[in-house]
Amino acid sequence: MTLIKSISGIRGTIGGHTGDTLNPLDIVKFTTAYATFIKGKRIVVGRDGRISGPMVRDIVCGTLVGMGYEVIDIGLATTPTTELAVRWHEADGGIIITASHNPTQWNALKLLNSEGEFLTAADGAEVLRIAEAEDFDYAPVEQLGRVINDDTMNQRHVQSVLDLRLADVDAIRKRKFRVCADTINSVGGIILPQLFEALGVDYEILNGECTGQFAHNPEPLEKNLSGIMERMRQGGFDLGIVVDPDVDRLAFICEDGTMFGEEYTLVSVADYVLSQCSTVCSTEGKNGQCSMNTVSNLSSTRALRDITERHGGHYTAAAVGEVNVTTKMKEVGAIIGGEGNGGVIYPESHYGRDALVGIALFLSSLAQKGCTASELRKTFPDYQIAKNRIDLTPDTDIDAILANVKEMFAHDPSAQVNDIDGVKIDFPDRWVHLRKSNTEPIIRVYSEAQTMAEADELGKKLMKVVYDNNR
Repeated sequence: MTLIKSISGIRGTIGGHTGDTLNPLDIVKFTTAYATFIKGKRIVVGRDGRISGPMVRDIVCGTLVGMGYEVIDIGLATTPTTELAVRWHEADGGIIITASHNPTQWNALKLLNSEGEFLTAADGAEVLRIAEAEDFDYAPVEQLGRVINDDTMNQRHVQSVLDLRLADVDAIRKRKFRVCADTINSVGGIILPQLFEALGVDYEILNGECTGQFAHNPEPLEKNLSGIMERMRQGGFDLGIVVDPDVDRLAFICEDGTMFGEEYTLVSVADYVLSQCSTVCSTEGKNGQCSMNTVSNLSSTRALRDITERHGGHYTAAAVGEVNVTTKMKEVGAIIGGEGNGGVIYPESHYGRDALVGIALFLSSLAQKGCTASELRKTFPDYQIAKNRIDLTPDTDIDAILANVKEMFAHDPSAQVNDIDGVKIDFPDRWVHLRKSNTEPIIRVYSEAQTMAEADELGKKLMKVVYDNNR
């Protein structure tokens, strides 16, 4: 297994394997490179519930102390909690110890700037350069840093969600919701009960013990969620809620045990926010008018564009990746944005995916509408996304392949071609997006249409084009 280095940090497996896995030497080197780049005095560190978390935290904190930093260790905390803590502590940066939805043996360092947001591509590349060159020095003994523990950030995060102008806490409490939540044996099992109690929501937690021994594959996809779906089918709940190990992704399950649809987490929350925009707004556009702009990445459902335009707003697509989405959101003054993997980004809170924000706004919508989750789902355009991949040899010129695909459709009057991230071809009633992986010799092929069969057919049609031109 190879250590994966990217602009957002490093990740790899821990378990005694030989080779370039995430070992203590890697952790020291990249933590040092990051601290060298930041050139500050204070860094926040938070971690999810992974088994390797305490070991990685000790190395990260010790390295930062050796660099002369004051380290604010907030302990077991979600990714959005750590992002917010950077701002609240007026820190120069933050390190999140989490491998997000990857299995138990994985861990990673995710790097934040002083705004509690992921580093830009240029900044991330500079950290990688410093690490590769080992161009750094440690503090003299008289200037060593120190570690300060702060266990108040979860409580403050919950309160910040309650304080959002569109979080209708009174309506939620009056509705007396009962929910079932799968927190996958990580930090969601710590913070979601606090959120539910603050909202007056009755709850049952599955896989709630924060052991890091994930009860199932931790990615919140339907194929991994048979346990909570069966529990929902037994009845007695208004909503099923699923988060990943670091609680930045969010999926819902309807009261009848059917999936609400991961792609529709952002769609539903954006619909609620846009519906409130005429009276309460967290972002103002030109001339004091409410901004009705939304953003998602190129591989996310067209339904967000549809509901944005239904409310009189303007939708913009960004390249895949959270930092690309947040950058575009700032450019267009978006009131809400995110990614189709269940990531809700609401700027009134912060520019980062946050499942707690998504839960509060979704429950507010259900409470105000007085409907069930399945009834709410039927109010949105219904699309299906097929996800395929093209496996290629390491020496394949993937950029040339994508350029050829772009040229094929450049003069097709029925197609709109976008090449900001691979090649996306938009047809009037469907789309297909091809983009290369940053870590493997593959092309990811996402396609969307009215039915799964149509989406899959479109994706495989483009895959055949690639294979035919690569012989």
